Amino acid sequence: MMRKIRLLLKVTVLNLLLAMPLVSSMVWADSARLAEVLAEQPAEVQARFQWRHPQETLDFFGVKEGMTVVEALPGGGWYSKILLPYLGSEGALVGADYSLDMYPLFGFFSDEMLDSKKTWVTDWTGEANGWRGDGAASVSAFVLGAMPDSMKGTADVVLLIRALHNLNRFEGQGGFRTAALQNAFDVLKPGGIVGVVQHQAPEAKSDEWANGGHGYLKKSAVIAFMQKAGFEFVAESAINENPKDQPGDKDVVWRLPPTLSLEDDNEEVADQMRAIGESNRMTLKFRKP
Repeated sequence: MMRKIRLLLKVTVLNLLLAMPLVSSMVWADSARLAEVLAEQPAEVQARFQWRHPQETLDFFGVKEGMTVVEALPGGGWYSKILLPYLGSEGALVGADYSLDMYPLFGFFSDEMLDSKKTWVTDWTGEANGWRGDGAASVSAFVLGAMPDSMKGTADVVLLIRALHNLNRFEGQGGFRTAALQNAFDVLKPGGIVGVVQHQAPEAKSDEWANGGHGYLKKSAVIAFMQKAGFEFVAESAINENPKDQPGDKDVVWRLPPTLSLEDDNEEVADQMRAIGESNRMTLKFRKP
């Protein structure tokens, strides 16, 4: 009996050792393909790689060809236009926008813009299909808080890239963060990953200051509410940190590039913000059990 057990262990170890080069090769191939896609991006997109680190970020989250990826708040498609060719014809990209009920709470959107959100799912899907080239991923979309039941358990990765601060900011006015994270949990397959990139508030700031209204959240708060939503914290990375970003009590994240939202057109202050660069960002990886 003991001889059989030892033989079984030897075979198992041998199989693992033989599989390791294959797994390593597959990871390298995915990373190399992503590098090719990034090299094909327009110059203005590549200019932001120094702050957004898409290669390192997507590698860290384990995004690979053929996956189904949900991208929260895809907007004009900065990440979408990278993901579509990278995920490939066997993959799928799903956009997820804020709830229609959340947009009026910002207080500065026009009635025309708010009305356009009623058809966002079809409008964005149509626009994103226009970004697809040969061999690109399929496209679909939903609104956070109103995910179709048919999407449950279909995704490999959910990306929450600079999308959590407003969900948290308006949580008390409609449970928007709770609803969005429930959708993220439900849409993922067991073992699926949530990748968070978020403007990071200093832990010394008050909870009120760091509620998202300034654009920043505390890392401790993000980990806590993600775990409360049922996710396991896996790892963090320093790839998107920028220690030059040290916001004061009156500062908002949008003072920094690329927005440079300043009270006046003071070019000297704008130069100071450019010297800081884009925001300090936490990069956190979570798993659905």
